[in-house]
Amino acid sequence: MSSTLLTAPHRPMMGLREFVCFVAACMAINALAIDIVLAALPQISVDLSAADENDRQAVISAYLFGLGASQFLYGPLSDSFGRKPVLSFGLLLFAAASLLSAASTSFGMLIASRFIQGFGAGAPRVVAMALVRDRFVGVEMGRVMSMAMMVFMIVPILAPSIGQGILLIAPWRWMFVALLLAGVGMVVWGHYRVSETLTPENRRPFNRANVRRGFGVVLRHPVTRGYMLALCSVFGVLVVFISLAQQIFQDRYGVGAGFTLLFAIIALFLTAAAFINARLLRRFGLVFMTRTALLGLIGVSALWSVLAWMDTVPLALYIVLQGLCLFCFGFLGANLNALAMEPMGHHAGSAAAVIGSFTTVAGTGLGFAIAQQYDGTLVALALGNLTLALIGLAIVLQTQRRAQQLDEPLTAPS
Repeated sequence: MSSTLLTAPHRPMMGLREFVCFVAACMAINALAIDIVLAALPQISVDLSAADENDRQAVISAYLFGLGASQFLYGPLSDSFGRKPVLSFGLLLFAAASLLSAASTSFGMLIASRFIQGFGAGAPRVVAMALVRDRFVGVEMGRVMSMAMMVFMIVPILAPSIGQGILLIAPWRWMFVALLLAGVGMVVWGHYRVSETLTPENRRPFNRANVRRGFGVVLRHPVTRGYMLALCSVFGVLVVFISLAQQIFQDRYGVGAGFTLLFAIIALFLTAAAFINARLLRRFGLVFMTRTALLGLIGVSALWSVLAWMDTVPLALYIVLQGLCLFCFGFLGANLNALAMEPMGHHAGSAAAVIGSFTTVAGTGLGFAIAQQYDGTLVALALGNLTLALIGLAIVLQTQRRAQQLDEPLTAPS
């Protein structure tokens, strides 16, 4: 399908470049909130008396669970009241929870604050997807998301180093002050530069019947449901990596402060994938690119599983294998989102909410369960990635068959 700009009540104030940057920032604030604290996890667990080394993973997973749970609410709200008010509310809640996290006096209080922080961050996650779907469809939506991913990936590359830099001059609590400032900055940018993209005639009253109807449309559509479940599975690959990155780099390989640089190197694989994906989508289409990336993830994970079982994975090889897994994931995140959102039309807010919630909650649950099996070796990580990739491929193949039966449009490049 050729580039399509959907009708909106006013032409967006933002040009395409600023729009892509804003969407990227809406996604990046989550990456910043997750990755900036990685270098401080050992210090946080000591200062707040976490019981076990693996408990520190809860600082990451609590945020992700809040992020996923909140999107069920923000989607219908954005379909009823518009994108901008919901965006501002969520960012302000994120900022307030950042301040609460900075003031935490116990590990439990920090975990609760992180859940609330993630709950607030669900708004930019949902609204970003809805803004893109309001303006673009099909392959063009995938290209916009890939361009946003290229900008977005600067943050996970730099965030751990930002956190490490803060630790050099201040206590870990100042990391959450930085997140507070980021949230406030996003509120100001969105208020003055984002124009509402949801037309009045497409708004639905916020009530139980409409919420249930909106979610029902998403969950009953076999193509949207299938790609959403596939995304749930492969999202676990990212969660496992983030949850275990600090422990693997610093505890297993003993790299110390060099952890942030090595993390950035692996994150570059994601950036490269987003760049390549944006270039190749028009030529090969969403379905082909998704299927190929899943096959690549299976191949890399299978090789890794054998090497991990033999315990022959030195640091350099770990970086390559983990980087290749995230390289494959870099294609899957944007493309599976686009495939799932494509049939939803004016249900974009509810669709973004359901897809975001299921993806984040289920993917976090799967990733957390795998990460909790960490015993100092890489066997659980490698086998977990392989299992998640196989499940994802099985779901995608079944969904593609169903899409062909329904004559869905996204079966070839446009």
